Amino acid sequence: MELRLGMRIIIVEDEPVTRMDIRCMLEEAGFEVLDEGKDGFDAINLCKTHQPDLVLMDINMPNLDGISAARIIRRDGLSKCVVLLTAYSDDVFIEGAKNVGVFGYVVKPVDEKSLIPALKIAYAKSLETTDTEDKLDEATKRLEERKIIEKAKGFLMQSEGLDENTAYQKMRSLSMEKSCSLRVISEMLLLRAKKGE
Repeated sequence: MELRLGMRIIIVEDEPVTRMDIRCMLEEAGFEVLDEGKDGFDAINLCKTHQPDLVLMDINMPNLDGISAARIIRRDGLSKCVVLLTAYSDDVFIEGAKNVGVFGYVVKPVDEKSLIPALKIAYAKSLETTDTEDKLDEATKRLEERKIIEKAKGFLMQSEGLDENTAYQKMRSLSMEKSCSLRVISEMLLLRAKKGE
């Protein structure tokens, strides 16, 4: 989980002058600005096209606001990190931002001294979160696999009158003989069990 310097960013802001200022700040800091948009629809489409590391997006935009766009971007995994940019710092907006899974919140007017560290911290947090989510997914898959294997082993024990160890060894032998994972062998056995019902 390394923090790259040339982070790939999309800027979504409906005010062209602000957008240009932010682009200059980011490029001077060594970030790569992939593209720019002016509303939430642009944000979603640009993310689908570029799969950026980070989206820096205004909250208050025409057509589709930043919080609604952030919800879709995070839900669909279109970017690792969303940071919202806004002139509003009241609790309603902060709560909205937290609820959709954004990693940072920068209040306008933006200055380079606060923007760059905020983006680096937000991105580092998003990488940690992604890493944790990946580990959780992996653990869930392993648990699911273990349950399937145990179920298949139980079926063999019952249908062929085998003890636990013999049933497991039979499954392992089948797995090696057929060059299939234990999970695939288990799923086949469970299919057979279902047909025999």
